[in-house]
Amino acid sequence: MLGTIILVLLILMLVGALPNWPHSSSWGYAPSGTLGTLLIIVLVLVLLGKL
Repeated sequence: MLGTIILVLLILMLVGALPNWPHSSSWGYAPSGTLGTLLIIVLVLVLLGKL
């Protein structure tokens, strides 16, 4: 259950960090790249049953 909540929160954070929003246009791709990496790690951990 906790893994699903973390996964949903990371997906929402990833969408919010995309640089096409007006508030994040000067951030570049660093926030979405970092959150994308975290999302992949958490997704793998959930699929393996470790989280």
